[in-house]
Order: sequence, then C-alpha cells, then structure tokens
Amino acid sequence: MSLNFSDLTERDLLALAISLEEEDERIYDDFAAALHESYPDTAAMFRAMAAEESGHRHRLLDLYRSRFGDHIPLIRRQDVKGFVERKPVWLSRPLGLDMVRAQAELMEAETKRFYARAAQRSQDAAVRQLLGDLAAEERKHQAAAERLEARITPQAIQKEGEAERRLFVLQFVQPGLAGLMDGSVSTLAPLFAAAFATHDTWETFLVGVASAVGAGISMGFAEALSDDGSLTGRGSPWLRGVVCGMMTAVGGLGHALPYLIRDFWTATAVAAGVVLLELAVIAWIRNRYMDTPLLAAAFQVVVGGLLVFGAGIAIGSS
Repeated sequence: MSLNFSDLTERDLLALAISLEEEDERIYDDFAAALHESYPDTAAMFRAMAAEESGHRHRLLDLYRSRFGDHIPLIRRQDVKGFVERKPVWLSRPLGLDMVRAQAELMEAETKRFYARAAQRSQDAAVRQLLGDLAAEERKHQAAAERLEARITPQAIQKEGEAERRLFVLQFVQPGLAGLMDGSVSTLAPLFAAAFATHDTWETFLVGVASAVGAGISMGFAEALSDDGSLTGRGSPWLRGVVCGMMTAVGGLGHALPYLIRDFWTATAVAAGVVLLELAVIAWIRNRYMDTPLLAAAFQVVVGGLLVFGAGIAIGSS
C-alpha cells in the first residue's frame, strides 16, 4: 500500500531522499556507460552528475545517522504516491540523446520538487537547511540536462520551466488518458453484447449509458484516492478524480449515443465507426504526450479494443 507524501515523518523523508539519490546516481552511471562511445563529453557530464548525487547521499546519510541512528528504513519512490513511474534504463536501449535528455530533465524536476516540498514540511533547522540546499543543487542539474537540447537541434534552449511543464503534463494528462482508455475500451463488451443479444437499440443505449456512468464513477474515485497532490503539486485529488471520471464517461458514451438511431444495423455501423475513431485518438494522445511510438501505440490500443469488441459480439450472439 502506498503512502501519501503528507503522511511522511522527517525520518521517512530523509530515508526516502537517500533512496532517491542512490537511484539517480545509478541511472546517471547507466547513461554515462551507454553514451561513452558516441557522446564522450555528454557521458563525462553524466559521470560528474552521478558523483554529485553520491555526495548528496553521503550528506543525507551523515545527517540521518546524527538524528536517528544507523538503521535506515527502506522507503522507495514507488512506496509513496505522486512520483512519476520511470521505465528501467535497460528497457529503453538503445539510448539516444533526446531520450536521455528528456528523462534527465524529468528526474531533476521531480527531485527538485521533492526537496522543496520536503524542506517546507521539516521542522528541524538542520534538516530544512540541507533539503533546501539540495533543492538548489538539483536546479543546476536540471539546467545541465536542458543544455543537452543544443546537441540535438539547432533551436534555442528550452526555457527553465519546460521540465516542470512536462512533469505536470505527465502527471495530469495521464489520469485523463487512463479514463478515456478505460471508458472507450472496457464498455465495448457490455454494449455490443447487449446489442447483439437484444437487437433493440433503446435497451442497448441504456446498457451503454449505465456502463459509461458506472465506469466514470469508479475511475473517478480511483484517481482521487491515488495521490493527495502534496508532493506532485497536481492540485486537488477530487478535481483530478472529476476529470478522470468525466473522460471515462465520455469514452463510454461515444459509442453508446449512436444507438439512439432506431435502425439497429445503422446504429451498429455508426457505433463501430466511433469506436475506431476513439481508438485512433487514444493512440495519438499516447504518441503525443506519453512518448509511445505511433505504430506501437496504435497496435496496442487497436488490438486491445478489437479483442474486447469481438468478445462482446461473440457473447451477445451466443
């Protein structure tokens, strides 16, 4: 079970900070090893960043031991709600400069935000000062990651807030996309099962509306309870829940509305066309905001959607 950031004690915050610095150090070492042959200067920069993260970890360890002793509880980023999920580096090979830059910017923006929020929560002067100092040092790392942009394109360096906006998009757009995907895909089976079982457009419409509304309520509560926003700055969890729930309901209602057409086969044809349009929109959003290759996104979404679509028709026709 994940904890809310607001529930962490000062001891927990320091233990989590130690874990974060160790993880970031190893990731930067992986970046340096992967880029060494093709981009030696960039690899050297990442080795230096890894060494700085090691220094941060030792400073945190010294302060922790002086305050709480030698035992450090294992608290990882995945144990706390609000952190962005990171794909392991070994799953992302071969590494390119653009992918490395984007991930490094995201890592530093997230770590900087963590230290800033943790410093605000701390009541101990020494802990507060160290966390504030580390937040300032992470800003330098973020700027270094952003300067990699000049090695990739001739365009101007992205302004300082770009990584923060990317982090916000990942954390805010993602729940909306999850809702849209759930509403568009999970409601296909009951809708088309009802359609082919009854051949009654009005009853099918009622089943579709009930499925969409029910899924919207369920997804809305799931998102609202997933993260209280105290770490990520994503805003009110209930506002995010409303957005996620509404997107889920919209995804389900899209292919339910055609069954207001009285002719069964005409309504079914229109609904099938809406389904294909919904799946195409989801694939585009995943490509645009989630950095998923368009063909891979289309394959994953379309295949999943068609399997659910086929299951609904098969069940309804049996």
